Amino acid sequence: MEQRISLVTLGVTDVARSRAFYERLGWRGQEVEETVFFQAGGLALVLWGRDKLAADVGVDDSGAGGFGGMTLAQNVQSRVEVDELLAAAEAAGAEVTRPARETFYGGYAGCFADPDGHVWEIAWNPGFPLAPDGTLTVPDFGTA
Repeated sequence: MEQRISLVTLGVTDVARSRAFYERLGWRGQEVEETVFFQAGGLALVLWGRDKLAADVGVDDSGAGGFGGMTLAQNVQSRVEVDELLAAAEAAGAEVTRPARETFYGGYAGCFADPDGHVWEIAWNPGFPLAPDGTLTVPDFGTA
């Protein structure tokens, strides 16, 4: 199996509401058959009805709310960008779940939840360099 991710699909309770939220953040999506696709660098973020997603992957869904055991992250170029993105997310309707603060790894990060409770971390991490196009490179930790 290749070591890459092609799509991240979020099961949402209201596709239109979730699309509007992400578009208020400045993302641009395309909707096909009640499914919204956002190009996100080298992968796609997909919004799909939570019930349809659960049925498609063969799991019983106990309902929206609560922590789903997954977070999404976007690394940025500076501390200032972290603050700006958290403010933009809150203005778009997100709940800031952890205000930005210094991290144990020498960076700076904060978190927000989208309307369906999917948690995003916005982080500046000097140990994970970003290319001009935003591509993240995992450093060599020397632990092979």
